[in-house]
Amino acid sequence: MKFSTQNPEKSIHLVSLGCTKNLVDSEIMLGKLRDYKVSNEAETSDVIIVNTCGFIDSAKEESINTILNLHDLRKKDSVLVMAGCLSERYKEELQKELPEIDIFTGVGDYDKIDTLVNEKRSAFTNEVFLLNETNDRVITGSNYHAYIKLSEGCNQVCSFCASPSFKGKLHSRTLESLLKELRNLVSQGFCDFSFVSQDSSSFLRDLGVNDGLIQLVNEVEKIEGIKSARILYLYPSTTTLGLIKKIEDSKVFENYFDMPLQHISSSMLKIMKRGKGVEKLRELMDAMRKTPNSFVRTTFIVGHPGETEADFQELCDYVENYGFDRANVFSYSDEDGTSAYDRDDKIEQELIDKRADILGEIIKRKTLESLEKDINTTTTVYIDGQSDEHEYLLSARKTIWAPEIDGEIYINDNETGVELSVGKMYEVKITELAGDKLLATALKEI
Repeated sequence: MKFSTQNPEKSIHLVSLGCTKNLVDSEIMLGKLRDYKVSNEAETSDVIIVNTCGFIDSAKEESINTILNLHDLRKKDSVLVMAGCLSERYKEELQKELPEIDIFTGVGDYDKIDTLVNEKRSAFTNEVFLLNETNDRVITGSNYHAYIKLSEGCNQVCSFCASPSFKGKLHSRTLESLLKELRNLVSQGFCDFSFVSQDSSSFLRDLGVNDGLIQLVNEVEKIEGIKSARILYLYPSTTTLGLIKKIEDSKVFENYFDMPLQHISSSMLKIMKRGKGVEKLRELMDAMRKTPNSFVRTTFIVGHPGETEADFQELCDYVENYGFDRANVFSYSDEDGTSAYDRDDKIEQELIDKRADILGEIIKRKTLESLEKDINTTTTVYIDGQSDEHEYLLSARKTIWAPEIDGEIYINDNETGVELSVGKMYEVKITELAGDKLLATALKEI
């Protein structure tokens, strides 16, 4: 994701790779470098920053390729910065192997990026950077929606994930800090929020509070001006039926349930160290699905060491029968520093890819079934702007959907009697499904 704005000073080009948590950190860096004009032109920029992702092999490869391509494009005397997770995870190796980079920094110095750029030096602070209400972000990509990071780090011990080794243990922001940031953003016109972290349902547990998200819902509902919100990345062992009920009863939080399951086979859940028995997990998932007007999203990993054909078939059957609204499948990636890395029952890459293709086809079909259910219904959407498809089509998003990942609605007819405005909420009638895009008629502003 690339960003642009206007300012007559020196220019900066920033590329944010990976997850939305990285995006928040990128917005912090842009806030610290407000003296620079943010540009989409790397060739002419004085400073180039790549906020890298180090989660799996494909993300690492994308990060390295991106920064090397930008080095080839950049002008003489520009400053090239490698920041973020990949830089943190492999700081010693990368500093030796990439002389093209002028500044290396990891995940603890986002709020010091202005100093590092001005002094043209690298730094890796051995502590967690925790966003607070005093950090000045430049919200990108929307005039009404913002991501709110709940915490940093993770206390889980998933067999396939190396993130805790370089992101550290769970460090939650205080509820007071979150609420101050929210009020500040509402005063700037933002009304829709997505709450994110690596393990959102563990929010405040490191501070001795077991129902942190329930407290969050209670307090967010008191802030006038917030129209909608959703929580991303729930974790099985720290999500409760009480939280699901609290979200259902909320007038602000959408019935949006995003829980990366990774698998459903009892034996695989144990191997993957997912911390929840399959019976309890199915109980949680059934409660989400039975919540009125709910939207359920998940992710799966196939080909993890120890996954048998029976395990994989059980997973396929579950996805077929459950009816997820959205899902993603990832091929297992061997990550050094994880318990899965040392197992001797690895699966051949060809079989991993085959399983990913099979499950991917099921997910694609179930996603279309979910979209088809919306035809001839009325729903509320936010207008995001002109679509990439055609200048006469407006791009919109259902209020329950998370930005960018859950889909796009094309508004091709307007019965409101007035011009539609970006960032406003409207009631629309879904008329048809064209490919994987819903078409709709705007009926009235909400």
